[in-house]
Amino acid sequence: MAIETLNLDELAEKTGNLYETVAILSKRSRQVSSDMRSELEDKLSYFEGFGPEMEDMRMKEEQEKVSLEYEKKPKPTEIAIDDFLEDKLYYRKPDEEE
Repeated sequence: MAIETLNLDELAEKTGNLYETVAILSKRSRQVSSDMRSELEDKLSYFEGFGPEMEDMRMKEEQEKVSLEYEKKPKPTEIAIDDFLEDKLYYRKPDEEE
């Protein structure tokens, strides 16, 4: 995964305030992280029901495969930034009327 620099002016342009943008991105990142974590826990919970007699190498390999699959996915922050830049996020200020 290559490191990319972000144009902060481009990020701040959408809201008019960089700190507001960071708050929006952090909330979205937490949402994505929570979704990914629950999805991973659901997949790994399948392996919890098996007793010690079923803990052979094949089961461990399957668990590792699931874990590695999630490690290769884009990070929640990256997803949040992409969503923000592509205008896929809805956000509003709490004190504003719709």
